[in-house]
Amino acid sequence: MTQRQNESESGDRRSPSRRTVLATMGALPVLTAPASVARASEAAPVTAAATAVIDPSAIRQTIRGFGGMSHAAWIGDLTAAQRDAAFGTADGQLGFSVLRIPVPEDQANWNRDLATAKRAAELGAAVIASPWNPPASMVETFVHGSQTNARRLRYDMYGAYAQHLNDFTTYMRNNGVNLYGISVQNEPDYAQDWTWWTPAEMVRFLRENAGSIGTRVIAPESFQYLKNMSDPILNDPVALANVDIIGAHLYGTPFANFPYPLFKQKGAGKELWMTEVYYPNSSDSADLWPQALDVGEHIHRAMVDAEFQAYIWWYIRRSYGPMREDGKISKRGAAMAHFARFVRPGYVRIGATANPATNVYVSAYRGGGSTVVVVVNKAAAAVSQQFTLANGAGSSVASWLTDATRTVASQGTTGVSNGSFTVTLPARSATTFVIR
Repeated sequence: MTQRQNESESGDRRSPSRRTVLATMGALPVLTAPASVARASEAAPVTAAATAVIDPSAIRQTIRGFGGMSHAAWIGDLTAAQRDAAFGTADGQLGFSVLRIPVPEDQANWNRDLATAKRAAELGAAVIASPWNPPASMVETFVHGSQTNARRLRYDMYGAYAQHLNDFTTYMRNNGVNLYGISVQNEPDYAQDWTWWTPAEMVRFLRENAGSIGTRVIAPESFQYLKNMSDPILNDPVALANVDIIGAHLYGTPFANFPYPLFKQKGAGKELWMTEVYYPNSSDSADLWPQALDVGEHIHRAMVDAEFQAYIWWYIRRSYGPMREDGKISKRGAAMAHFARFVRPGYVRIGATANPATNVYVSAYRGGGSTVVVVVNKAAAAVSQQFTLANGAGSSVASWLTDATRTVASQGTTGVSNGSFTVTLPARSATTFVIR
């Protein structure tokens, strides 16, 4: 995340011009029998879609959660009510289950994000932490391209830096927060404003020093999921043994680059997290509709194409973020809540027909005795969509809808007939179905 600490608190700390960022009123969903769907089509055009098959026997990745970043030093802390809205799972709340916080280089500032971290942990969220810089005493300057004052960790300070990260982990634990993981470096390959790391330096630190850190280690957090940062880790058995989570950011990453075959080949026993993004930009209001549906598609592709186990937004509370400055969920936040509130930590993604119609995106998850199906319809027309459960499990379907006028609004419950149910997905909408 690009941040200049001398900017005003009201300003956005990431300039969109410094990124290659991808840019880019329907009716209520009706859970129906086929005859009812036909009647609905007489009132408004409805596009027919191929049947979406949900297969609980096709096990994919285990989901660790969805969440966001809190950075009190840069934009102020969340209030008590905002913490509950972010990490609670009730109506009007985001349902986040992951919190990311910074690791300040100065120990005197380690308490800045503690209150939010403690409340998130109390509400069941996993907390991870990322450093932007080591302590100043560990840093040296060097020439990096045209940058004459670039910063890097001194080679003779690698051990001290590992201890610094371990000390932060201990501090948080002693104050009631057991970190799920800690990163070696935020965006080591996009570090004009913080500390650079080369892939070789990252591998060296992981090989020689990361084993002493007393929690899960996250690396490399490339700003654009550039595989030249993570391939060397996956290809080095010693470095790989000392990392637990391959972390990545998705700024400007094309969907075609989401899959990671080398991780599938060599990452057994490791986790794959998307640890920071905003999408599609940081300039527009998060309540623009239907633009907010882009977030739903982005999460879908992060889960289905990339097979990430976590999806973490940049600032939780921001004009372009999941929570508005007044503490209410934005439309982008609603797109996240369709996943976060219902797909809980420990659920597994299961097989589903991912794209049964143009601009319709389907993913499915299993956990807690339920099957959760999240559907994003970006089409300008309503879609008649049949779902078939491969094993016939489930007898009732509850649903929640977001469209131009509704935000994660409950739509009631209906039945499942012979392992199938048919819905009318409103134009430009997101819907979550919970099948029990």
